[in-house]
Amino acid sequence: MKTSLKSIALATLLTVSAGTFAQVSVIVHPSNDVTISKKAASKLFLGKSKKFPGGGQAVPIEQSDGSSARDEFHANITKKKSSQLKAYWSRIVFTGKGQPPKEVSSDSEVMELISRNPSMIGYVDSSSVNASVKVVLTAP
Repeated sequence: MKTSLKSIALATLLTVSAGTFAQVSVIVHPSNDVTISKKAASKLFLGKSKKFPGGGQAVPIEQSDGSSARDEFHANITKKKSSQLKAYWSRIVFTGKGQPPKEVSSDSEVMELISRNPSMIGYVDSSSVNASVKVVLTAP
């Protein structure tokens, strides 16, 4: 009986834990034929590169601080926590070496901007993706 209760508790915990980690999709305009790696995406969103791997201009769109998509994206792609990201951009801005990406407040805003501009790249919760954008990378 104790073993059954422990098994049920463990299964419940694993199910709840799996649900809290949403997949994030990196998206571009449907006409953009770029392929992108995690490393290339990281460089774009940290301002270390301003071009897609194929050479076209890339304009990253960031989700607002505190959003689950942002936290998941940076945990898996740039490997930075929110506080590290703030410190990083403070240093970059202070030294005059760059500006952080434009921030928007929702998945729908990211998709709307990207669907109208082939130069933009962003990320959204994978469940929000629709035909107005193209997924080029998925991060667990």
